[in-house]
Amino acid sequence: MFSALRQPLARASAAKPLARAFSVYSPVKNAVAPVQNAKLEYLLTETRGRVALVTLHRPKALNALCNGLFVELNQVLKEYDNNSEIGAIVLTGSERAFAAGADIKEMKDRNFIENYTQDFLGHWVDIIKIRKPIIAAVNGFALGGGCELAMMCDIIYAGDKAVFGQPEIKLGTIPGAGGTQRLVKAVGKSKAMEMCLTGSVNLTAEEAERAGLVSKVLPADQVVDEAVKTAEKIANLSQPIVQMCKDAINQSFEIPLSAGLNFERRLFHSTFATHDQKEGMGAFAEKRKAKFTNN
Repeated sequence: MFSALRQPLARASAAKPLARAFSVYSPVKNAVAPVQNAKLEYLLTETRGRVALVTLHRPKALNALCNGLFVELNQVLKEYDNNSEIGAIVLTGSERAFAAGADIKEMKDRNFIENYTQDFLGHWVDIIKIRKPIIAAVNGFALGGGCELAMMCDIIYAGDKAVFGQPEIKLGTIPGAGGTQRLVKAVGKSKAMEMCLTGSVNLTAEEAERAGLVSKVLPADQVVDEAVKTAEKIANLSQPIVQMCKDAINQSFEIPLSAGLNFERRLFHSTFATHDQKEGMGAFAEKRKAKFTNN
Protein backbone atom coordinates (compact mmCIF):
# COMPACT_ATOMS: atom_id res chain seq x y z
CA MET A 1 0.00 0.00 0.00
CA PHE A 2 2.73 2.43 0.92
CA SER A 3 5.33 1.06 -1.52
CA ALA A 4 5.33 4.29 -3.53
CA LEU A 5 6.12 6.23 -0.41
CA ARG A 6 9.30 4.24 0.13
CA GLN A 7 10.81 5.17 -3.21
CA PRO A 8 13.93 7.37 -2.90
CA LEU A 9 12.56 9.78 -5.50
CA ALA A 10 9.36 10.30 -3.52
CA ARG A 11 11.31 10.96 -0.33
CA ALA A 12 13.57 13.44 -2.05
CA SER A 13 10.68 15.22 -3.73
CA ALA A 14 8.79 15.61 -0.47
CA ALA A 15 11.74 16.68 1.65
CA LYS A 16 11.93 20.28 0.50
CA PRO A 17 8.16 20.99 0.83
CA LEU A 18 8.21 19.45 4.30
CA ALA A 19 11.14 21.61 5.37
CA ARG A 20 9.30 24.61 3.99
CA ALA A 21 6.20 23.65 5.92
CA PHE A 22 7.95 23.42 9.28
CA SER A 23 9.65 26.78 8.72
CA VAL A 24 6.17 28.29 8.47
CA TYR A 25 4.58 26.76 11.56
CA SER A 26 6.47 28.67 14.25
CA PRO A 27 4.01 30.59 16.46
CA VAL A 28 3.36 34.24 15.68
CA LYS A 29 4.56 36.19 18.70
CA ASN A 30 2.89 39.59 18.83
CA ALA A 31 -0.15 40.95 17.08
CA VAL A 32 0.53 43.96 14.91
CA ALA A 33 -1.67 47.04 14.98
CA PRO A 34 -4.92 46.68 13.01
CA VAL A 35 -4.93 47.95 9.45
CA GLN A 36 -6.33 51.48 9.29
CA ASN A 37 -8.82 52.14 6.48
CA ALA A 38 -7.82 55.81 6.47
CA LYS A 39 -4.48 54.77 4.96
CA LEU A 40 -6.04 52.61 2.26
CA GLU A 41 -7.29 53.86 -1.10
CA TYR A 42 -8.57 50.64 -2.64
CA LEU A 43 -9.59 48.42 0.29
CA LEU A 44 -11.92 48.35 3.26
CA THR A 45 -10.99 46.24 6.28
CA GLU A 46 -12.66 45.14 9.48
CA THR A 47 -12.35 42.37 12.04
CA ARG A 48 -15.14 40.15 13.30
CA GLY A 49 -13.78 38.31 16.28
CA ARG A 50 -10.83 36.26 15.03
CA VAL A 51 -11.78 36.81 11.37
CA ALA A 52 -10.47 39.61 9.15
CA LEU A 53 -12.79 40.83 6.40
CA VAL A 54 -11.03 42.51 3.47
CA THR A 55 -13.14 44.19 0.77
CA LEU A 56 -11.82 45.25 -2.64
CA HIS A 57 -13.21 48.76 -3.02
CA ARG A 58 -13.03 50.35 -6.47
CA PRO A 59 -16.80 50.23 -7.13
CA LYS A 60 -16.76 52.65 -10.07
CA ALA A 61 -14.22 50.40 -11.82
CA LEU A 62 -15.96 47.14 -10.80
CA ASN A 63 -13.02 46.58 -8.44
CA ALA A 64 -10.56 46.31 -11.33
CA LEU A 65 -7.16 45.16 -10.11
CA CYS A 66 -4.64 47.95 -10.44
CA ASN A 67 -1.07 47.94 -9.18
CA GLY A 68 -1.94 50.16 -6.21
CA LEU A 69 -4.70 47.79 -5.13
CA PHE A 70 -2.29 44.86 -5.12
CA VAL A 71 0.31 46.78 -3.12
CA GLU A 72 -2.35 47.49 -0.48
CA LEU A 73 -3.75 43.95 -0.61
CA ASN A 74 -0.34 42.41 0.02
CA GLN A 75 0.31 44.84 2.88
CA VAL A 76 -3.04 44.08 4.51
CA LEU A 77 -2.86 40.29 4.09
CA LYS A 78 0.67 40.14 5.48
CA GLU A 79 -0.35 42.22 8.50
CA TYR A 80 -3.27 39.92 9.24
CA ASP A 81 -1.10 36.86 8.59
CA ASN A 82 1.28 38.06 11.32
CA ASN A 83 -1.50 39.04 13.72
CA SER A 84 -1.91 36.38 16.41
CA GLU A 85 -5.47 37.56 17.06
CA ILE A 86 -6.58 36.65 13.52
CA GLY A 87 -7.17 33.02 12.54
CA ALA A 88 -8.69 33.30 9.05
CA ILE A 89 -9.41 35.89 6.35
CA VAL A 90 -12.45 36.56 4.13
CA LEU A 91 -11.84 38.41 0.85
CA THR A 92 -14.77 39.98 -1.01
CA GLY A 93 -15.64 42.85 -3.35
CA SER A 94 -17.82 45.89 -2.95
CA GLU A 95 -21.17 46.30 -4.69
CA ARG A 96 -21.63 44.53 -8.06
CA ALA A 97 -18.31 42.73 -8.45
CA PHE A 98 -15.68 40.67 -6.74
CA ALA A 99 -13.18 41.91 -9.33
CA ALA A 100 -13.78 42.39 -13.04
CA GLY A 101 -10.17 41.69 -14.02
CA ALA A 102 -7.00 43.70 -14.30
CA ASP A 103 -7.27 47.43 -14.94
CA ILE A 104 -7.02 47.65 -18.75
CA LYS A 105 -6.20 51.37 -18.63
CA GLU A 106 -3.10 50.50 -16.64
CA MET A 107 -2.20 47.39 -18.63
CA LYS A 108 -2.69 48.49 -22.25
CA ASP A 109 0.34 50.79 -22.44
CA ARG A 110 2.82 48.32 -20.94
CA ASN A 111 5.41 46.98 -23.34
CA PHE A 112 7.31 43.72 -22.99
CA ILE A 113 10.32 45.20 -21.20
CA GLU A 114 8.18 47.18 -18.73
CA ASN A 115 6.00 44.18 -18.01
CA TYR A 116 9.01 41.88 -17.55
CA THR A 117 11.12 44.19 -15.41
CA GLN A 118 8.26 45.73 -13.41
CA ASP A 119 6.32 42.55 -12.91
CA PHE A 120 2.68 43.41 -12.27
CA LEU A 121 2.06 39.74 -11.50
CA GLY A 122 4.77 39.58 -8.84
CA HIS A 123 2.32 40.89 -6.25
CA TRP A 124 -0.03 37.98 -6.99
CA VAL A 125 2.60 35.42 -6.05
CA ASP A 126 2.85 36.81 -2.53
CA ILE A 127 -0.84 36.14 -1.89
CA ILE A 128 -0.24 32.41 -2.25
CA LYS A 129 2.33 32.61 0.55
CA ILE A 130 -0.24 33.73 3.15
CA ARG A 131 -0.31 30.99 5.80
CA LYS A 132 -3.80 31.62 7.14
CA PRO A 133 -6.80 30.30 5.21
CA ILE A 134 -8.48 32.80 2.89
CA ILE A 135 -12.14 32.40 1.89
CA ALA A 136 -13.29 34.25 -1.23
CA ALA A 137 -16.85 35.56 -0.97
CA VAL A 138 -17.61 36.22 -4.64
CA ASN A 139 -20.50 38.59 -5.13
CA GLY A 140 -20.97 39.41 -8.82
CA PHE A 141 -18.32 39.38 -11.54
CA ALA A 142 -15.09 37.43 -11.09
CA LEU A 143 -13.55 37.80 -14.52
CA GLY A 144 -9.97 37.53 -15.76
CA GLY A 145 -7.71 38.50 -12.89
CA GLY A 146 -10.73 38.50 -10.59
CA CYS A 147 -11.35 34.83 -11.34
CA GLU A 148 -7.65 34.11 -10.86
CA LEU A 149 -7.64 35.98 -7.54
CA ALA A 150 -10.62 33.94 -6.32
CA MET A 151 -8.81 30.73 -7.31
CA MET A 152 -5.78 31.79 -5.23
CA CYS A 153 -8.01 31.66 -2.16
CA ASP A 154 -8.47 28.41 -0.26
CA ILE A 155 -12.29 28.22 -0.37
CA ILE A 156 -14.72 29.99 -2.72
CA TYR A 157 -18.30 30.84 -1.73
CA ALA A 158 -20.42 32.47 -4.44
CA GLY A 159 -23.51 34.63 -4.44
CA ASP A 160 -26.26 33.34 -6.70
CA LYS A 161 -25.58 36.10 -9.25
CA ALA A 162 -21.82 35.49 -9.43
CA VAL A 163 -20.16 34.96 -12.82
CA PHE A 164 -16.72 33.40 -13.43
CA GLY A 165 -14.76 33.81 -16.66
CA GLN A 166 -11.35 34.18 -18.35
CA PRO A 167 -11.84 36.68 -21.24
CA GLU A 168 -8.16 37.59 -21.69
CA ILE A 169 -7.81 36.10 -25.18
CA LYS A 170 -10.34 38.64 -26.49
CA LEU A 171 -7.91 41.35 -25.34
CA GLY A 172 -4.98 39.86 -27.22
CA THR A 173 -3.36 38.16 -24.25
CA ILE A 174 -3.80 35.06 -22.07
CA PRO A 175 -4.40 34.52 -18.34
CA GLY A 176 -1.12 35.17 -16.55
CA ALA A 177 -1.88 34.71 -12.85
CA GLY A 178 -2.77 31.02 -12.78
CA GLY A 179 -5.87 31.02 -14.97
CA THR A 180 -4.58 28.34 -17.32
CA GLN A 181 -3.22 26.24 -14.44
CA ARG A 182 -5.68 26.38 -11.54
CA LEU A 183 -8.80 26.49 -13.71
CA VAL A 184 -8.09 23.17 -15.43
CA LYS A 185 -7.57 21.51 -12.05
CA ALA A 186 -10.91 22.85 -10.86
CA VAL A 187 -13.17 22.35 -13.90
CA GLY A 188 -11.28 19.91 -16.16
CA LYS A 189 -9.42 20.35 -19.46
CA SER A 190 -12.36 20.64 -21.85
CA LYS A 191 -14.24 23.34 -19.94
CA ALA A 192 -11.03 25.25 -19.16
CA MET A 193 -10.09 25.17 -22.85
CA GLU A 194 -13.54 26.37 -23.85
CA MET A 195 -13.46 29.25 -21.35
CA CYS A 196 -9.91 30.39 -22.09
CA LEU A 197 -9.82 29.84 -25.88
CA THR A 198 -13.10 31.61 -26.59
CA GLY A 199 -12.94 34.21 -23.82
CA SER A 200 -16.74 34.31 -23.98
CA VAL A 201 -17.86 31.21 -22.07
CA ASN A 202 -18.53 32.16 -18.47
CA LEU A 203 -19.77 30.03 -15.59
CA THR A 204 -22.77 30.98 -13.50
CA ALA A 205 -22.49 30.38 -9.77
CA GLU A 206 -24.46 27.13 -10.08
CA GLU A 207 -22.31 25.91 -12.99
CA ALA A 208 -19.15 26.78 -11.06
CA GLU A 209 -20.42 24.81 -8.07
CA ARG A 210 -21.25 21.76 -10.21
CA ALA A 211 -17.81 21.95 -11.84
CA GLY A 212 -16.05 22.07 -8.47
CA LEU A 213 -14.72 25.62 -8.76
CA VAL A 214 -17.07 26.87 -6.03
CA SER A 215 -17.73 25.21 -2.68
CA LYS A 216 -21.13 26.73 -1.95
CA VAL A 217 -23.72 29.01 -3.62
CA LEU A 218 -25.80 31.35 -1.46
CA PRO A 219 -28.18 34.28 -1.87
CA ALA A 220 -26.04 37.32 -2.68
CA ASP A 221 -26.87 39.07 0.59
CA GLN A 222 -25.74 36.06 2.63
CA VAL A 223 -22.45 35.10 0.99
CA VAL A 224 -20.17 37.29 3.12
CA ASP A 225 -21.83 36.33 6.41
CA GLU A 226 -21.64 32.63 5.55
CA ALA A 227 -17.98 32.98 4.59
CA VAL A 228 -17.30 34.69 7.93
CA LYS A 229 -19.08 31.85 9.80
CA THR A 230 -16.85 29.28 8.09
CA ALA A 231 -13.79 31.41 8.75
CA GLU A 232 -14.74 31.57 12.45
CA LYS A 233 -14.89 27.77 12.62
CA ILE A 234 -11.41 27.56 11.13
CA ALA A 235 -10.04 30.38 13.30
CA ASN A 236 -11.08 28.56 16.47
CA LEU A 237 -9.11 25.43 15.60
CA SER A 238 -5.41 24.81 16.23
CA GLN A 239 -3.65 27.24 13.90
CA PRO A 240 -0.45 25.18 13.36
CA ILE A 241 -2.57 22.15 12.45
CA VAL A 242 -4.75 24.27 10.12
CA GLN A 243 -1.61 25.53 8.39
CA MET A 244 -0.27 21.97 8.03
CA CYS A 245 -3.53 20.85 6.45
CA LYS A 246 -3.63 23.82 4.07
CA ASP A 247 -0.04 23.19 3.03
CA ALA A 248 -0.63 19.48 2.47
CA ILE A 249 -3.60 20.18 0.17
CA ASN A 250 -1.73 22.88 -1.73
CA GLN A 251 1.16 20.50 -2.36
CA SER A 252 -1.16 18.39 -4.51
CA PHE A 253 -0.88 21.14 -7.15
CA GLU A 254 2.92 21.07 -7.14
CA ILE A 255 4.30 17.56 -6.68
CA PRO A 256 3.58 14.00 -7.96
CA LEU A 257 0.99 11.94 -6.13
CA SER A 258 3.54 9.55 -4.59
CA ALA A 259 5.53 12.45 -3.15
CA GLY A 260 2.34 14.16 -2.01
CA LEU A 261 1.20 11.06 -0.14
CA ASN A 262 4.58 10.86 1.56
CA PHE A 263 4.41 14.55 2.47
CA GLU A 264 0.89 14.16 3.90
CA ARG A 265 1.85 11.07 5.89
CA ARG A 266 4.86 12.79 7.45
CA LEU A 267 2.76 15.83 8.42
CA PHE A 268 0.13 13.52 9.90
CA HIS A 269 2.74 11.84 12.11
CA SER A 270 4.08 15.27 13.08
CA THR A 271 0.73 16.34 14.53
CA PHE A 272 1.18 13.65 17.21
CA ALA A 273 4.08 15.67 18.62
CA THR A 274 1.77 18.62 19.39
CA HIS A 275 -0.20 19.48 22.51
CA ASP A 276 -3.22 20.36 20.36
CA GLN A 277 -3.45 16.84 18.91
CA LYS A 278 -3.54 15.36 22.42
CA GLU A 279 -6.05 17.98 23.53
CA GLY A 280 -8.29 17.46 20.51
CA MET A 281 -8.45 13.69 20.86
CA GLY A 282 -8.73 13.89 24.64
CA ALA A 283 -11.62 16.34 24.42
CA PHE A 284 -13.43 14.09 21.93
CA ALA A 285 -13.00 11.06 24.20
CA GLU A 286 -14.21 13.07 27.20
CA LYS A 287 -17.12 14.64 25.26
CA ARG A 288 -16.07 18.23 25.92
CA LYS A 289 -15.01 21.20 23.80
CA ALA A 290 -11.30 21.24 22.96
CA LYS A 291 -9.15 24.11 24.25
CA PHE A 292 -6.45 24.56 21.64
CA THR A 293 -3.32 26.53 22.54
CA ASN A 294 -1.60 26.51 19.13
CA ASN A 295 1.25 24.38 20.48
